[in-house]
Amino acid sequence: MTDPTALTYLEHLTDSDLALLGETGPLRRQPDRILERLARRETYEAGFRPGGADEPFLRASPFLTFAVAVHRAAEELGASTFTREWVAPRQRVPVFDAHVLRDFVGDPLRRLFLVELLASYTHVASGSVWVQTARGWRRRRFSELDPVRLASLLEVVDERDRPGVYRRLGDLALFLTGVFPDHTALHGLGGVGRSRLLRSGGLTDAEPGREAGGVSVLELLGPRWYRMAVRQVRGPLTGTMRATADMAAHFPDARRILNFVTDRFLFPFRSHWFGAGGD
Repeated sequence: MTDPTALTYLEHLTDSDLALLGETGPLRRQPDRILERLARRETYEAGFRPGGADEPFLRASPFLTFAVAVHRAAEELGASTFTREWVAPRQRVPVFDAHVLRDFVGDPLRRLFLVELLASYTHVASGSVWVQTARGWRRRRFSELDPVRLASLLEVVDERDRPGVYRRLGDLALFLTGVFPDHTALHGLGGVGRSRLLRSGGLTDAEPGREAGGVSVLELLGPRWYRMAVRQVRGPLTGTMRATADMAAHFPDARRILNFVTDRFLFPFRSHWFGAGGD
């Protein structure tokens, strides 16, 4: 019986992706072989060989590019005893608990979650909505890369849409702290923005231990937003929301895996792929 996770990968991959993995037809008929192909060194070398930074995703789709990076990271962690932990801008310290991250990323569904998250930020949604206030109708702008503006949507969307906003806030917290931790730490949220974000997570400035740094605030709020998304779902949880609940419970590990993937594979290409800022 075919692994459902492999079928999800197959749905994302283009014919060009499958050709890069080696065999278009056979992989469509036997999608279980896709997961093994993603971790191969030759697949990584085909997708990440030098000279491609000026043409992002020239050889593969965003999904395949990040799938290869995440699966190679999992493979390398299998032979590691420590990782370099982000502690501050341009500061890493060795932490001898690679087995913890190895166990986390060993789950195929978690790998899929991280791959889909990374691919989702190559095309960011933004726009504006009209909101009725005491002073009349006002335009309120939002961007999936601005946590303060994204959180402001919670005040205007229908109740049934709030789980999706909370879920995306959790995604953004994980993305910014995992892929752009230096930029996030150096470009603070601002006093007003920080207060609004804390309120969106049911917290206040008066509570102790709320440092001003963007990373610390988003690390605090990320799992809370994920949990709030899950709590507001009516009825049984779908696969997406079950994965969201898992990320809420393991947010620090997910953030550290993304730090590892970024430092090891994505660092030279981030500004081309995401445009979220540079360090």
